[in-house]
Amino acid sequence: MLLPTDPAARKGLPICTGVLDYFPLALAEVARVSKAGNDQHNLGQPLHWDKTKSMDHADCIPRHLIDRFTRDDDGQRHAAKLAWRALAFLEILLEKEAAA
Repeated sequence: MLLPTDPAARKGLPICTGVLDYFPLALAEVARVSKAGNDQHNLGQPLHWDKTKSMDHADCIPRHLIDRFTRDDDGQRHAAKLAWRALAFLEILLEKEAAA
């Protein structure tokens, strides 16, 4: 189960108003990076996250943080790649905790 089934607990997760509505431009930029990454690593395949590729999120985060005001060689913002890597790191951490 991805989300709680208890109604009160579900209302305590304001995904739209607490995340999407706060950061629409930033999330659109992260989505752009996600698509570019898929095109780079999974050319011709539908958008998906192949978790077996580029798994060094903790090492990539500070590198993108250092270059956060510039764009990478592929034209994508380092700040957006930083955000994507941070989300990837958190997602994998939460998945591991849930599996334990």
